[in-house]
Amino acid sequence: MSDKTISTSKRRGQAIAGVLSGVLVFAVLVTVFFVVRDDDGDEAAAGPVPAAAPASVSPLDQEPQIETGTGTLSELAIKELVPGTGKAVESGQTVSVNYKLIGYTSGEVIDSSWSNGRSNPISFEIGVGRLIQGWDKGIPGQKVGSRIQLDVPATLAYGPERGDLRFVVDILSAE
Repeated sequence: MSDKTISTSKRRGQAIAGVLSGVLVFAVLVTVFFVVRDDDGDEAAAGPVPAAAPASVSPLDQEPQIETGTGTLSELAIKELVPGTGKAVESGQTVSVNYKLIGYTSGEVIDSSWSNGRSNPISFEIGVGRLIQGWDKGIPGQKVGSRIQLDVPATLAYGPERGDLRFVVDILSAE
């Protein structure tokens, strides 16, 4: 073999070794990422969780099941389903929420930010007249982190064509 062939062969071998090393480093980094991150991918886990430890799941992480109401509504009714621990929402703030809307007596799901059990939060300014009156009157004063049920009469919602409505609203943040 000539010196040129040995030199080319040696460079080719070094190039292949370099590529394989890069692939190996990438595989190790991906493995480490998936092993040390928690379920949300936000923080590294401190170590393995004992098998007997219960999973900590917030009620706000699960799509609400809503029961229907009876009769007709004459005024807005607010019921706290899960108490929040954050600050109270103020008119003019931008809130981020998950919600589910049903017909008050029919139970028919009309709208929802939940899809296939996954939340798709929405954000909007509250208490400034851009939403139905039931939300503008019912959400300010509620605490961040709470799940509330709003029973909204047609007069504070979309009118008689939609009728009385029941919302379950998870207040995720307010800024």
